[in-house]
Amino acid sequence: MAIEFATPASEAEPLKQSPLAALNASLGARLVPFAGYEMPVQYRGGIIAEHMQCRNAAALFDVSHMGQASLRGAAAARALEALVPSDITGLKPGRQRYSLLLNEAGGIRDDFMVAALAPDQLFLVVNASRKDGDFAWISENLPDEVSLERHDDRALVALQGPKAAEAFGRLSPEAASLGFMQTATLRIAGADVLVSRSGYTGEDGFEISVPRSAAEGFARTLLDQPEVAPAGLGARDCLRLEAGLCLYGNDIDELTTPIEAGLAWTIAKRRRTTLDFPGAEAIRDQMASGPARVRIGLRPEGRAPARAGVEIAAEDGTRAGIVTSGSFGPSVGAPIAMGYVRRDLAADGTPLFLLVRGQSLPARVASLPFVPHRYIR
Repeated sequence: MAIEFATPASEAEPLKQSPLAALNASLGARLVPFAGYEMPVQYRGGIIAEHMQCRNAAALFDVSHMGQASLRGAAAARALEALVPSDITGLKPGRQRYSLLLNEAGGIRDDFMVAALAPDQLFLVVNASRKDGDFAWISENLPDEVSLERHDDRALVALQGPKAAEAFGRLSPEAASLGFMQTATLRIAGADVLVSRSGYTGEDGFEISVPRSAAEGFARTLLDQPEVAPAGLGARDCLRLEAGLCLYGNDIDELTTPIEAGLAWTIAKRRRTTLDFPGAEAIRDQMASGPARVRIGLRPEGRAPARAGVEIAAEDGTRAGIVTSGSFGPSVGAPIAMGYVRRDLAADGTPLFLLVRGQSLPARVASLPFVPHRYIR
């Protein structure tokens, strides 16, 4: 699924509250404005402790700011497929897929998750900062017989980590038996919830859509499990960076194509032949000739992280690209970053320089992910 951390809301707009706002306050969350919501960036333990909690046991994230919606109608899959490069009509009930909404230039409007709940119903989860525009644009491009229903009345939590299945399995053996990218509607802890075995940390885990009225009790039940502790968006951001996963607005946007971003795998084989999706011709040309720039991992030397916006230079001093995400990687024990560089500089091990506060700091291109994924397949 697509994760965000760093987009502030307009000061003129009142911040929305998560359905878990009272629980977050009781857990000592430090709240920040994000995508129009007041969201927990960390709890009492701090970002590094929460990060390692997810890597070593299980962490519970409140991601209720994300956009949730259903597409209903016999032609729902065909209608959505016209807007994305993925195979949606072939998505079987109970299965989920990561996909992209594209513009006519092949740029990425948003990355999102889509699950087939029934032959005539798809469930979408999109990024918080993009949801209003996404849902309006999708609705405008639907045939009359397909409708979009927003689920602003639902919370969304993510239970992530190597012990997530152990903890969740006490409450629902059926949920714990799901395979990677499978979904099911289940009755758990007194609530009717939609569970998918997925996440955006690189760890095994689950994302769970819960009715607002049941959200706090459900989350407290998960937190009562000995393996589970709360974690905020700060830990989530460095977890997804270690996993080499893109952050919308930083690593991908409407000026970035799937080919540049290393997301060509989202383009289904038959769609590469039919070319019947937005931006198909531009993407076909990039696939044939190669993009001018590509997304790469970076390992800066020393201990200072390179943040988003830092310029990258080649050894000869020419401009090479830009950093789009950067942080200290707690699991790696060193600074890590992602960015875009000229294609001729993208090979693993290529020496580069990061222009940080007037200094030229050495770095090397590194393979992604920085930490291996541990999904259960």
